[in-house]
Amino acid sequence: MEFTATARFQRVSPQKARLVLDLIKGQRVSDAFSTLAFTKKRIAGPVEKLLRSAVDNANYLSQEKGLDVDVDDLVVKSAVAGDGPRLKRIRPAPMGRAFRYVRRMAHIVIVLGERTSKSAELKKDAQGEAGKAVAKGAKPAKAKAGAAAKSKKKPAARNWEKAAR
Repeated sequence: MEFTATARFQRVSPQKARLVLDLIKGQRVSDAFSTLAFTKKRIAGPVEKLLRSAVDNANYLSQEKGLDVDVDDLVVKSAVAGDGPRLKRIRPAPMGRAFRYVRRMAHIVIVLGERTSKSAELKKDAQGEAGKAVAKGAKPAKAKAGAAAKSKKKPAARNWEKAAR
């Protein structure tokens, strides 16, 4: 089960927001809170508030739907900062000219998910590796068939053999 929270129209560039979001991706929620508490970026506060909202969404949905969700096992599955609308502004420049600049906004989305057990991860990895082995086995078989077809062809006559005839 996944739980999301969205903060739209945040007055920070998406690039700066991604710096903070990359710090918490893949971490447990408790570790993410401590990381955000000690991060010296301005957007860390709103991201912490958004993460708290996602945890509250998880608690609410677990009570409403009767799910058994352990908040301690929640992990930040993804944290994305996308482009929002841009505010176009003008700065006075010398000799009566004007320079345009852009103030960027970001839409931030955090997705929380339950941490899967080790045995389930190992099972998925084993299935993925088996699929890769089959795919890898198919390629050399095709290559061998092509090599066998080439070896049956008659070799090309060389120039000195033509001169001897």
